[in-house]
Amino acid sequence: MIEWDLRLVVAERIGDGIYPPLTLISEVKLQEEFDVARVTIRKAMEALRERELITTKPGKGSIVSPQKSSLPISGDT
Repeated sequence: MIEWDLRLVVAERIGDGIYPPLTLISEVKLQEEFDVARVTIRKAMEALRERELITTKPGKGSIVSPQKSSLPISGDT
């Protein structure tokens, strides 16, 4: 499942500090990087929100949550 793989990649980047706390994550850049449809990006971002790794604010975008950025991704369901 593509959005699952994308979610894991972004979660790893958050955990590794590539996307540090409060970093804006661009859906458009992810779409271009992974060559997937926007709906796929949005599903992956929704899964990351459910894990509280990111927060999304209308009109602002998605940012890395400060308190969750250092958590390991092992054990994800």
